[in-house]
Amino acid sequence: MKLFKTSAGHLRQIWWVVIFFLVLAAITFPVIFLSQQYHWEITVLHQALIVLAATFISQLLRKKPFSEIAGTINFTWVKNLLQGILLGALLMFLPALILYLGGWVRFEIQPIDAKVLLNATVVFISVAVAEEFLFRGFIFQRLTGSMGVWPAQLIIAAYFLLIHINNPGMEGTIKLLASANIFTASLLFGFAFLKTKSLAMPIGIHFMANWMQGTLLGFGVSGNDEAGILKPLFVQAPAWLTGGTFGLEASLFGLVSLVIITAAFYTWYPSKQLNSIN
Repeated sequence: MKLFKTSAGHLRQIWWVVIFFLVLAAITFPVIFLSQQYHWEITVLHQALIVLAATFISQLLRKKPFSEIAGTINFTWVKNLLQGILLGALLMFLPALILYLGGWVRFEIQPIDAKVLLNATVVFISVAVAEEFLFRGFIFQRLTGSMGVWPAQLIIAAYFLLIHINNPGMEGTIKLLASANIFTASLLFGFAFLKTKSLAMPIGIHFMANWMQGTLLGFGVSGNDEAGILKPLFVQAPAWLTGGTFGLEASLFGLVSLVIITAAFYTWYPSKQLNSIN
């Protein structure tokens, strides 16, 4: 009995994590089967909807509201989203500015179709929603409730890195820098949730960091080539300094900026907010 339930008679948090993955699989595999049968692509928007559905069903099974995971959508939620967007922009603006002022990169404005801009925006919103609900949503909140903040943070950061470890261009020094960046970014997203008790801020940070890096500045995003409003032209600079085709996530300046911002953000919020989530 103790293996499955607490002394209060509630199902242990770790088993809810298992249930979530079972629900996720029960939704995902039929979708994959249908996509193969009818020859349609599973887009990131579909992936976001799948994760949202798995979260909703898991919360129904727990007899808890969806807002427990995402936060209650009100003025504070919107404010946190906007704060996250500003923070995400800063994450990419700082290393890009340093590279520009140092003469390692210059930018050219290039024509880009409005449809391409809209599509990129939808894609990056979908990525942010899918990944934040998956990595900072139901699973993270159950782990935090069962083992505390730091073990949960480290486990999810390792999981987040594992999912991205085979992205295009992950090799050599680039792989080391990108891995450190991805791991640290997961910690920042986790702290953003813990501070606000909603996914608004981590979604905002995640979305705008990707959008700023790819759609505005024209760098690659996690190794994926993106058409941007600006086009970066590298001037005799090593890839480890600029991030090369992988993007600013693999740049030394990108990593330093992220570490400083994450440390400042962690220091900023009161330690009483870093409590386990029931």
